[in-house]
Amino acid sequence: MCNALLGVSQVKRLKNGNDKMKLYNTGTVGLGEALSQARANWGWLLALGLLLLLAGGFVIVQSVFVTMTSMMMIGILMIFGAALHVIAAFRGKGWKHFLLWLVGGVFYLIAGLSVIANPLLASSLLTLLISIALLGAGAVRVWMGIKARPDQGWGWLTLGGVITVLLGLVILSGWPVNSLWLIGMFLGIDLMMQGWSYVALSIALRARV
Repeated sequence: MCNALLGVSQVKRLKNGNDKMKLYNTGTVGLGEALSQARANWGWLLALGLLLLLAGGFVIVQSVFVTMTSMMMIGILMIFGAALHVIAAFRGKGWKHFLLWLVGGVFYLIAGLSVIANPLLASSLLTLLISIALLGAGAVRVWMGIKARPDQGWGWLTLGGVITVLLGLVILSGWPVNSLWLIGMFLGIDLMMQGWSYVALSIALRARV
């Protein structure tokens, strides 16, 4: 009886081991196929990276236009959100649900129309919020870095916080004039960083073809 039970347990262990091996092999094959497809399409990744670099450069050059256009798009999205709130209000049940969604839609509508009517003021307020957020995030990082001392890496964390605080101070010192172009410049830098990452990835994949 004991031998029979031992035999059954060994069979179960072998079966579980085989199942795990199958899953591991399946995952390995899937990853290998994905890498093979990525290597085969390295040229498309390179083209996408170069396109993003060009788009980022254009956005930085036209940062004022892009900033104002971004504010207009935000206003349009707010109005669209207001419409969704109104629809949700009429589809809900109960006066409490109706009033909550309707009031939210009205606030969204007022905010969206205000942004479209005065995109310069909207960009100025958004730039101020960005500088405050950077100051707050940097201060938290500095505090976390000091609290983490003498653990490894506390200096880098503190340095990153100091740099973030300095960036927030630079933005705040140039406010509100820099609100004309700052948001557009940030978008352009983000596009260029994405473009460089795609270019670097495509070059690394090309080297392994």
